[in-house]
Amino acid sequence: MRIAILSDIHDHVWNLDKALKLSAGCDRMICCGDLCSPFVVDQLARGFAGEIHIVFGNNDADLFRISSKAATRYAATIRLRGEFFEADWDRRKIAAQHFDNIALAIAASGTYDAVFYGHNHVFDIRRIGRTLAANPGSVMGARFDAEGRRTDVMPTMAIYDTVTGEAERLELG
Repeated sequence: MRIAILSDIHDHVWNLDKALKLSAGCDRMICCGDLCSPFVVDQLARGFAGEIHIVFGNNDADLFRISSKAATRYAATIRLRGEFFEADWDRRKIAAQHFDNIALAIAASGTYDAVFYGHNHVFDIRRIGRTLAANPGSVMGARFDAEGRRTDVMPTMAIYDTVTGEAERLELG
């Protein structure tokens, strides 16, 4: 099974279109938070045919409308998972959480085969013990320092393969 991994969309609908096209051959999608606006739910649902599993991030402020839209229009495909998601797919135990510091601690537990996360907008794939920890980077294509200054970065996503247990980087630029 191939799983598209996205994070930190921040309403960047143009890069999200690119990510959805690159996700076309995937069976499922995990979004690691920071969709931001409810209209991103529409774009995800229209652009991806499989199940979409979403964990919330710190910038998903309109949870009422995001949740209402997912429940009323897209209940067959979109699954809102709160702040933490775990699943067993193809004998792989998978988890997702938005925050990098929390997700890396979860990965260090050794409980999961793969842990996906976002938040810091930095693409990263590494092994922590037996666990693959993967941040797909930011669909938005920017990151921010402690003072809030923006640096443009390559917008990215990842695809995780449950057969190989590996993730690959895809650039949206």
